[in-house]
Amino acid sequence: MTQSSSKELLFLPLGGAGEIGMNLNLYGFGRRGQERWMMVDLGITFGNGSLPGVDVIMPDPTFIADRRDRLDGLVLTHAHEDHLGAVAYLWERLRCPIYATPFTISVLTHKLREAGLEGQVPIIEVPLNGEFTVGPFDLELITLTHSIPEPNGIAIRTPLGTVLHTGDWKFDPGPVVGPAFDEEALRRLGGEGVLAIVCDSTNVFNPGTSGSEADLLESLTELIRKCENRVAVACFSSNIARLETVAAAAQACGRDVVLSGRSLQRMVEVARENGYLSDTPAFLQEEDAGHLPRGKTLIICTGSQGEPRASLARIAFEDHPRLTLEEDDTVIFSAREIPGNETTIGRLQNQLARRGINLITPKDHFVHVSGHPARDELVRMYQHVRPRISVPVHGEARHLAEHARLARECQVAETVVTENGGMVRLAPGPARLVDQAPVGRLALEGNRVVKLDGELVRGRTRAMYNGSAVVTIVLNGEGQLAADPILTTTGLLEPDDQETREVVFTAIRDAMSGISKSDLKDLRGVQETLRIAVRRAFRNHLDKKPVTSVHLVRI
Repeated sequence: MTQSSSKELLFLPLGGAGEIGMNLNLYGFGRRGQERWMMVDLGITFGNGSLPGVDVIMPDPTFIADRRDRLDGLVLTHAHEDHLGAVAYLWERLRCPIYATPFTISVLTHKLREAGLEGQVPIIEVPLNGEFTVGPFDLELITLTHSIPEPNGIAIRTPLGTVLHTGDWKFDPGPVVGPAFDEEALRRLGGEGVLAIVCDSTNVFNPGTSGSEADLLESLTELIRKCENRVAVACFSSNIARLETVAAAAQACGRDVVLSGRSLQRMVEVARENGYLSDTPAFLQEEDAGHLPRGKTLIICTGSQGEPRASLARIAFEDHPRLTLEEDDTVIFSAREIPGNETTIGRLQNQLARRGINLITPKDHFVHVSGHPARDELVRMYQHVRPRISVPVHGEARHLAEHARLARECQVAETVVTENGGMVRLAPGPARLVDQAPVGRLALEGNRVVKLDGELVRGRTRAMYNGSAVVTIVLNGEGQLAADPILTTTGLLEPDDQETREVVFTAIRDAMSGISKSDLKDLRGVQETLRIAVRRAFRNHLDKKPVTSVHLVRI
């Protein structure tokens, strides 16, 4: 990192810039190399099935973990997994206090309890619209609307200017759950003067507005009323407003509502703890579904993104112990299709269609409103805040570039497009990229956090595509073969493929014959020579490059 003698205001994303998901944002203030840091959000994304055994992926916080003595706190904008899901896995590397509003704290506390960290993490509760200080940063929460209770923008005030970090947001005049957005606070902030806005780019290509949750009730009610048999609605477990909307639509149609999915159960519990869903009747449990008439049943379930372990996938593949769907039942996908999940969603929907189950998606009917701002909402935000600088985040490269173009159309003087690791100096002087921080990804593998590009994950991926081979070779005291080699393969050979086995054994014998007596003393060298010979044999005979290991046993 370069040094500077004057104080600077820095922005550094380590996750969520150039991608959608696993957000990790850092703000730094002070002289370069001595600056104090504040983190905003620490989230995850989910595996898409391309990496075996990897379901959860998170940003690598090494840059800030190496400077944790200068990390003054972590502020969580809201309770979505891509903004707080990594806290329970990575907090011990950071060991800083956490600031959040009550609903977000309730969600986080459940996660910390599961991770065995309950009571160890200093958590400071901040009320909605609250003001507080983290190191050199004076913060004010601004209530916005999103698809989860208590989403907050953050006005970050420093001696060099004010930054508005929007988090995830939209302008929803009828959010169903929680208060409407605080438009007056945004106007007031714009009147004070805003140096920069760091803003959500997810729906920048969508014209108009994202729509209101309140408008969805009539559409869902009309749709469900036309269904004669069971109805299942798949949505995100964190979308508390959608749960209330679907429950109200079901009630209007005379249907009982069954809740299916552990994360849904947990979110409903947290919502009620914080005073949300107070007018929504208690949901029925999965065990109750078997006693309800088909035409009077509605199931709200997890699995809108095709997750193989979620409730809807288990129902679709007839692997659920308590819930079933039959021909002419209906599944409504009341959620957007997250980029990267197309394959898993398609697999699930094909399975449902195969069984004669009716499918309704946002492409077929008005069954979903997004929680992110479309173009008109972004323009409205810029009109209120009037920043000098725009830094688009929460989007892929194409989203960020388009957001920067839109900001310039809104008369924003400076735009900076950066992806993970690109350090932006917001002040003093013109905003620009000034450094590159190391970035990476970590994966939850069982109960371990490992590097996504490390040998464990790479080796497993190679084995998935090419199979694996283990050869055990027994040498006598003179370094000669004392018995026939033993070959064990996974995902490579059929059990009766003797031809390939003979090819491999011949390659081993030929390699042994080419090793001099003096070289036989170097067991590691012998082992590597034989490994290369075995791998070459598979490549020449099968055009495959399996993960190959050779075990030498000397007697």
